[in-house]
Amino acid sequence: MAIKQYNPTTPGRRGMTTQDVSSITTRKPLKSLVKSKKQNAGRNNTGRITVRHRGGGVKRHYRLMNHNLAAGLTVTIEQIEYDPNRSARIARVKDQHGLYHYILADTSMTVGKVIKSGAEAPVESSNRMPLANIPVGTQIYAIEINPGKGAQMVRSAGTKAQLMAKEGDYAQVRMPSGEVRKFRLEATAAIGIVGNVQHQNVKIGSAGRNRRKGIRPSVRGVAMNATDHPHGGGDGGAHGPGKAPRTPWGQLTLGYRTRRRKYTSKLIVKTRHDAKRKR
Repeated sequence: MAIKQYNPTTPGRRGMTTQDVSSITTRKPLKSLVKSKKQNAGRNNTGRITVRHRGGGVKRHYRLMNHNLAAGLTVTIEQIEYDPNRSARIARVKDQHGLYHYILADTSMTVGKVIKSGAEAPVESSNRMPLANIPVGTQIYAIEINPGKGAQMVRSAGTKAQLMAKEGDYAQVRMPSGEVRKFRLEATAAIGIVGNVQHQNVKIGSAGRNRRKGIRPSVRGVAMNATDHPHGGGDGGAHGPGKAPRTPWGQLTLGYRTRRRKYTSKLIVKTRHDAKRKR
């Protein structure tokens, strides 16, 4: 999938690119699988801003995704659609019972392709099955963390993981970050690579395009007053306080680790930090 260039009619257009939408077969979603989506502007359930620089943007409807295709389902792809809520494309599929579902679209999905799920499904691209049935070395995506809960990992555009080994009740999978972690063999995954591979190469090009995505401007700390940010203040445009970069509330950034979920550490065989150091 190529990146589309714009004619340089304005300075913003000159540095702007967009996705090639030639793989999308319809512009209209299925009404029964769509619901309204509230704009929270980065606020949590108590109304406090927990993610800064969010707000505005175009209205979007949420597509009801099926990340847990039941075993034994045979579905046929009817349309490849755009989803404003994720970087990947989605596929509208119809199962043998006449019900419609939305699933993640991978690079091999086309209209009319038949996909199967379950332990009896053949080892082919787009099919979904337990990790125990997938050969070692296969590229996979949409992996379950807890068997039966549905896919939670490797769902972004162009991402893929690789099944490295099987030992006991667990399979070792190398994640897109380089981390190697364990999953239960009963957990399911789909074979292939998530579609829309060129998504990461798109250039936003203008501030207005970011605003339409719901992203508001960010002010540098060194441009603030000393009372507003640890980097603020100083005569003549001083750049920083002479110490490590930090947030407006004083927490260190750029390499300072904030991970607290130690209960999942036992499932991590090799961290992504170790993988990056060896490159």
